[in-house]
Amino acid sequence: MAQNIAGQFLAIAQILRPQGRKGEVAAEILTDFPERFCGLQSALLESSGQAPRPIEVERSWPHKGRIILKFSGVDTIEGASRLRGLQVLIPWEQRTSLPAHHYYLCELQGCRVVWERQGREIGTVVEVEATGGVDILHVQPPGEKAEVLIPLAQEICTQIDVGARRIVIDPPEDLLELNDSGGAKDKE
Repeated sequence: MAQNIAGQFLAIAQILRPQGRKGEVAAEILTDFPERFCGLQSALLESSGQAPRPIEVERSWPHKGRIILKFSGVDTIEGASRLRGLQVLIPWEQRTSLPAHHYYLCELQGCRVVWERQGREIGTVVEVEATGGVDILHVQPPGEKAEVLIPLAQEICTQIDVGARRIVIDPPEDLLELNDSGGAKDKE
């Protein structure tokens, strides 16, 4: 769920609006590890086009599926309003370690997708769509405009090596052909 920002930072929250009267903000949680906010003492704030700036976190607590953050030096509703839309970042090195065979979705972007049984490269992952169920790899074949959609299921993506930037697939019969026809079959 969390996003990798230029390989250096991980976005863990997006500030939505002020919360309360003393400079607190409500933020959408972008991480699968919301417990990381419990001990968070510092972070970085980034908006599009600007370099991240460090900020101290005084307090944080969960509230109605969101996280409430109180930053040092932000003590008014007006100050909190100026943070609307900013992303809360941590350095990439501070990300939570994942167990074997689990990956940050952002790590899969840029990986080559290879159909080993057929001995051919399908393309490069340009996006990973989180669906709330089985995530979908958007793969761009070389020299083609249309993307190929591949479910990120262990039965299909049999080997993932983020270090080598390679995903080996063994798709069911006709999966790639469904992509060629846009998923629609002619009806007569």
